[in-house]
Amino acid sequence: MPLVTLTLRRPRDATFKRAVLDEVHRALVEAGVPPADRFQRVITLADDDANIDPRYPDLGSDRDRDFLLVEVVWSVGRSVKVKRKVVETMVAGLARAVGARPDNVMVVLQETAWENWSFGGGRILHA
Repeated sequence: MPLVTLTLRRPRDATFKRAVLDEVHRALVEAGVPPADRFQRVITLADDDANIDPRYPDLGSDRDRDFLLVEVVWSVGRSVKVKRKVVETMVAGLARAVGARPDNVMVVLQETAWENWSFGGGRILHA
């Protein structure tokens, strides 16, 4: 039950956004997320709405306007090994699908308890 937010630093066409979201979803499905569990959104920031350090913490090249921030809110319970695999799969897929440089991709995995999800109807399914 992930909620994915893709943040871009410049406008991109629908084909690009779809390719990025498809790769993110593919990595999540490989980690056990159900294929139909797809809740994604895209935010595009104006230049003055982003203050992103070019090299933190120790990158070999600067982040630029093609920087991709992928935030995944999902339920607790995955091991560090699974999380590493998701990030590796995601970054490799983004490089292959849209030519994203690995240093230009930031992934944030945020966990929340199962009882914090309501998909509609005011029902909390897993409480």
